[in-house]
Amino acid sequence: MNGRRVTAGSLTGRWDLLLLLLRGKRRASERKCRKYTTKMAAPGGEAPATAHVERRRKRPKRYWEQTSENDNKGEKSSDGAKQKARKRRDDWRKKRKGQVVSEGTSEKDNNAEKSSDGAKQKAKKRRDDWRKKRKGQDTSKKDNVGQKSNYGTKQMSTAEEKAKSGGRFISGKIDPFPGEAPIPEERLRKFQRGNKFVVPEETRKKLKDTLTRSQEAADLVQTQAARCDILLTEDAGFLEGDEGEDTCTISQDDIAEAVDITSGSKYFNLHLTQFGPYRLDYSRTGRHLLLAGRRGHVTCIEWQTKNLMCEMNVMETVQDIKWLHSEAMFAVAQKKWLYVYDSKGIELHCIKKFNDVLRMQFLPYHFLLATASATGFLQYLDVSVGKEVAAINTKLGRLDVMAQNPYNAVIHLGHPSGTVTLWSPNQKEPLVKMLCHRGGVRSVTVDRTGTYMVTSGLDRKLKVHDIRAFKPLHSYFLPAGASCLSLSQRGLLSASTGDIVQVYRDVWGGGPVTKPYMAHRVRGTVWGLGYCPFEDVLGVGHGEGFTSMIVPGAGEPNFDALDVNPYRSTKQRQEWEVKALLEKVQPDLISLDPGLLGKVDTATFGQKHKERVEALGFDPLAVEKFKPRMKKRGRSAAGAVEKRKKKVAHEDQRDVIRKSVEEKMRKEKERKDHAKEQLEEKTAALDRFKK
Repeated sequence: MNGRRVTAGSLTGRWDLLLLLLRGKRRASERKCRKYTTKMAAPGGEAPATAHVERRRKRPKRYWEQTSENDNKGEKSSDGAKQKARKRRDDWRKKRKGQVVSEGTSEKDNNAEKSSDGAKQKAKKRRDDWRKKRKGQDTSKKDNVGQKSNYGTKQMSTAEEKAKSGGRFISGKIDPFPGEAPIPEERLRKFQRGNKFVVPEETRKKLKDTLTRSQEAADLVQTQAARCDILLTEDAGFLEGDEGEDTCTISQDDIAEAVDITSGSKYFNLHLTQFGPYRLDYSRTGRHLLLAGRRGHVTCIEWQTKNLMCEMNVMETVQDIKWLHSEAMFAVAQKKWLYVYDSKGIELHCIKKFNDVLRMQFLPYHFLLATASATGFLQYLDVSVGKEVAAINTKLGRLDVMAQNPYNAVIHLGHPSGTVTLWSPNQKEPLVKMLCHRGGVRSVTVDRTGTYMVTSGLDRKLKVHDIRAFKPLHSYFLPAGASCLSLSQRGLLSASTGDIVQVYRDVWGGGPVTKPYMAHRVRGTVWGLGYCPFEDVLGVGHGEGFTSMIVPGAGEPNFDALDVNPYRSTKQRQEWEVKALLEKVQPDLISLDPGLLGKVDTATFGQKHKERVEALGFDPLAVEKFKPRMKKRGRSAAGAVEKRKKKVAHEDQRDVIRKSVEEKMRKEKERKDHAKEQLEEKTAALDRFKK
């Protein structure tokens, strides 16, 4: 062994070391794959008692976990001991009680009859209470079902409950005003939907019940609307002076100091002396304002918060400016062509078909932009598709006076000849032509109901016309005439004369107006007027900039949020825009009377009736309809009644048709005989030579 000495002890030591190394490797491999190994029986050996996947060892518990577990164990053990002791006591008591019972059976037998009577009475009382309770629930369910099925009924109000209980409260006091509060007749008439329908007596029972229920529902709607009218807290108020004080002498500074801070901030002046005079336009929601200076200055303002949305100079003359369907787009009539911008001032379109535009009006429900040009053309642009709908040559010269009727979307144009013409895109000729002034027309405006039109002319007269009859109602003489006119939502008329703005109230009322309601002097000559929707504000554009006046009672206090919502968000505006495009009214429907579509064309009906009479040979409407009498045993069913009607109708028609056919045959025979006679009478040219 290379000189080395090998002993038995050294060999055994080496074998022990080798076994230890092998055992360590085996344990390490077992630890690595312990999660996936199972105990298997050796070949020829016994299978282990449990064959399962070995789990990982649990981590050692902390001292706080051990203490809490011990406490829980102690509590459990203490609870178990208490339960066992309680059970032993109960068993002992039951056992003792059984002994006592066996000893005193005779006494209990004597008292059994008495206790049984008491138990029966108690059981009977419980049954009666349960039945009453159940009956009350059934009646309440029936009431609920009746309320759901009945159109005209409603849940019993607290006032009715008080009235049934004698008008007494829980405290015992009597209600001094029992029952529901009465509704004034004027308020009920305000929400009345036509006259009440009178059900004829001969109407069938089922139809009569249906009509009665519908009338009850209509009455309920009218009553509830009249009661909820008080919830509209906003109301239109007017300026009232002290005794002997004239309201037109109250200045705007005094009004701004007297009202609250929010309302006082609506009176302000914008000094824009470089690019004036200015025209203006408020959006339909009343939140945004457009200003356009004649020398090219264009600005868009959120006027209540004084936030500037965009401002630019188009570097050429601006004639007019107008919002489109929303505050996201507006149109500007510049020197040559018509331009469309967005709310950030970015140019979207340049429409060269519309040249030399002087005035514009936007029809919101038709998405039409109507323009009047210096060449005498009235043009309509559909902004939803960007196409020209109509171009009408009025042949009446320069068109610089324009207004729209919000009721029927008819355009009113004023002319230098003193006439006012009404136009629709469907006709090349004016619908109406009115002679309003002896001189040229300077301004025109129409109220929102489409009933009254106010005009001013060079003859220094202010006239109020009734459009329904096309006749003047009132005529007022102004010393210097009115250059601009505007009507508010509540019927206040503003008229500008030079640098003075006057506001008139009850212009088309009973008597003539003798003095203005309010008056205000601005810095320069007025060039544009416009009321802000849903606000008591009048915007005035003049040579020195813009002035916002406070006019109490000018705006409508309550708005329709589904149509025009001043507080809508961007998402609501987008949804409204999509809905408005889907509900867009076609330009073919613009006419003087919008309700004409729902009426019957009597001329066409008469013509069709005449053709029907000629085809049938008799007039089916001339004879009264047959009314079969009522029969029993199912012989008056709908089908049987219709068969009897048809049978009688055919019998009546047979005689009429027979007579008409005989008359036709007789006339045809006479015609043929007459033609035959004429043929026999005719002779040839050479018959005179016959012998």
